[in-house]
Amino acid sequence: MTAYLALFGSAFLAATILPFYSEVVLYALLRDGGDPWVLVLVATAGNTLGAVVNWWLGRYLLYFQDRRWFYFKPAQIEKAQRWFQRYGVWTLLLAWLPVGGDPLTLIAGVMRVRLDVFVALVGLGKGLRYISIVWLAEAVPA
Repeated sequence: MTAYLALFGSAFLAATILPFYSEVVLYALLRDGGDPWVLVLVATAGNTLGAVVNWWLGRYLLYFQDRRWFYFKPAQIEKAQRWFQRYGVWTLLLAWLPVGGDPLTLIAGVMRVRLDVFVALVGLGKGLRYISIVWLAEAVPA
């Protein structure tokens, strides 16, 4: 049970703005004989929930844009919004990418993507990534 919580936690943190790598934990648990499908479900749930935190932050981010400490410049936000409008919600299937995936989930919140659509697309993309990791881990001898 502790191993599953560690995987869930690492996957959750990896999906937030914090740098973390859940693939290492998943691989280690696979090598220790963990059930691949349970591990994929736990990692996908944790990573998707972490992305929901980003979505939520994005949803309320613009309320603070007039504050002195606000990190983003208006031009950055406009550029990200234009990009998202151009490519659409289907880009959320790429939320698993190590570079750009986390900001994508944040911008989805800013753009007010419906949460059910967000969870479905992000969860599918992240689940497929973890399935790929399991497949590679089983294909490559230890």
